[in-house]
Amino acid sequence: MTAAETVYSALVTREHSGGGDLPERVERDIPRNGLRLVAANTLQSSGDQAVNASTVLPWLFHVLGVPAALVGLLVPIRESGSMLPQVLLTPLVLRVTHRKWVFVTGAAVQAAAVAVMAGIAALGRGTAAGVGILAALVVFSLGRCLCSIASKDVQGRTIPSGERGQIIGLATSAAGIVAVTLGLAIRALGGDDLSAGALALLLAGGAALWVLSALVYARVTEPAGESAAGTSDDPVGEGGGSWFAEAARLFREDRTFRRFVTVRGLVLVSSLSPPFIVSMSVAAGTGALAGLGGFILASGVASLIGGRIFGRVADRSSRRLMAGAAAAASVVTLGFVAAVPLFGVDGSSGPGTAFFVGGYFLLTLLHSGVRVGRKTYVVDVAEGDLRTTYVAVSNSAMGVILLVIGGITSALALAGVEWALVFLAVLGVIGAVSGLRMPEVSGPSGASGASGAR
Repeated sequence: MTAAETVYSALVTREHSGGGDLPERVERDIPRNGLRLVAANTLQSSGDQAVNASTVLPWLFHVLGVPAALVGLLVPIRESGSMLPQVLLTPLVLRVTHRKWVFVTGAAVQAAAVAVMAGIAALGRGTAAGVGILAALVVFSLGRCLCSIASKDVQGRTIPSGERGQIIGLATSAAGIVAVTLGLAIRALGGDDLSAGALALLLAGGAALWVLSALVYARVTEPAGESAAGTSDDPVGEGGGSWFAEAARLFREDRTFRRFVTVRGLVLVSSLSPPFIVSMSVAAGTGALAGLGGFILASGVASLIGGRIFGRVADRSSRRLMAGAAAAASVVTLGFVAAVPLFGVDGSSGPGTAFFVGGYFLLTLLHSGVRVGRKTYVVDVAEGDLRTTYVAVSNSAMGVILLVIGGITSALALAGVEWALVFLAVLGVIGAVSGLRMPEVSGPSGASGASGAR
């Protein structure tokens, strides 16, 4: 047994010794590929911490004196900007037989964009700096878009079903360690008093992490897939029709895919609720524990714990994990809303501060479950170019859904943050019930369950 096989076997519970649904030539490289995917995804997630649109970039804007109106554009550009273009880029990606090079290209684009941000942070000030960083964030999102399209396909081609969730979980846990380290470092370096120079160095470090991620990913041994250009095997565009028309047909006629997108759009409670808790914390006047470092620490510990646990659960039943974590997040959200007025919690005392950070921690932990379950489901539910299409069309749809749900919650928040949280919790309950009705695609009986539902 090689060193890679020894390490991989210690980290991943293997249901079989072979590759199962993989080509024979790829089976011997499963341990090396698994470790490389964990390393590359960990480096990418670590870089994401340096360009966090909910924490680091808003702080940078404050330090640089960027108008508050531009701060509200950070999260929509980062999230929707990496999802909406996928439906446009997928026809180009389908022409590439080795999809790992799409990921490498995307990582390189992100590295370059973050390096530009670092330069602006070191030299720029005011509105011009804010506009420059937003422009770089647009380019960054396009690179993130390429990585998102390619990563699921590469994992499906190189890792057998039954081990994919654990790979995602390991990368999530490792990224949690990085987040904990970053949170401690920020608190040690002065927390709220970080200078523009220090934040520029943080961004430069993030750019270096994406370069390393690209280098590691380039070493993945990936079997060549079919090229969609000019072939009849193209899952979208078959018969010469418009790619967009065929994507719409997929959404209309593929019941499994339609259910997945619907459920994914409903279980946003774990991802959209935490920022509102941070907002409530600031409004209540929390102490130092709930500052930038405190919330990053909570996020890191949640990822560290949740990634390892939820990765194993996802390989048994990704749909049950997604539904169960969403239901639990809804319960936590409703409990949080009820507890604030019931117990008169504010942030002026230690218990009040711990309450906000604790709520943020629980929701972030459950979001790890929803995220790992969702990623595992979409990798297991389809094969080949159809998987690539599933990822692209669902992400583009989510870009629109995020804008709509985000607009509704923002409007509700004008009447009170509690109303926005209740709305998200209700959607989460509906999504959890709907998720249990999706076909099973993970575990021993997953493949037959999925194929029979389409």
